Amino acid sequence: MQCPATVALVANLVGAVLSFTFIPVSTKGASAHDRAVPAGGPQANVFDLKAITRLLLQSGVLPVFLIKVASSLPFGLFMVMFPIVSMDFFQLDAAQAGYLMSFFGLLQMVIQGLVIGRLSRRFSERALLRASVLGFVLVGLAMALMSDVLHFCLLMPGLVFSLCALNVVTDSMLTKAVSAADTGTMLGLCATVQPLTQTLGPTLGGLLYRSFGVPVFGHVQFAINLLVLLVLWRQPVPRKKD
Repeated sequence: MQCPATVALVANLVGAVLSFTFIPVSTKGASAHDRAVPAGGPQANVFDLKAITRLLLQSGVLPVFLIKVASSLPFGLFMVMFPIVSMDFFQLDAAQAGYLMSFFGLLQMVIQGLVIGRLSRRFSERALLRASVLGFVLVGLAMALMSDVLHFCLLMPGLVFSLCALNVVTDSMLTKAVSAADTGTMLGLCATVQPLTQTLGPTLGGLLYRSFGVPVFGHVQFAINLLVLLVLWRQPVPRKKD
């Protein structure tokens, strides 16, 4: 157990050094469309509920944030339960489960690093958002029918594409919707989605898995994202003017 912890410690230290060395003080340049915070006015703070509420109630923010939470929650429930699913349902040992997660991480690097950027230059953010939700719908339906680890491996590219597209597009839309001074707080709000899943996941996911088995995660993902897709189709998220 000490070896993975030591490797993680070294990697995090390297990441901290690189971030302090290369990340500039301001990563979002001021523009004519930025809503500057007036002198003496309220600035968003991660512990200021009024400022967070003000951000969420700005035009175009709350719908996108709710889409991000709703679409990613079913997949998050499955990933929280994945260690149990891999041993109990897929019948994998620790090494095999590790190889599977490495494959998942490799797909994330390739798709997020090479695919999403090229697609974002050819398609609008709204089109990519719809595509990611549609991908979750199709993958959820397939997850409800899968019976072994090979089926899950075949589903992984579509699952990873939907996850990466959803995260990148929603983060981009949310940070564009607020001023430069509020960008950090908005990114912090985006990052709360994963802890929320990790808080609800063990209890809710364990209850679902014990009562209905692995297919229930596919059913939940299919149903929730189908509702999100219908909402997106009938009431598109507002376009942010550049």
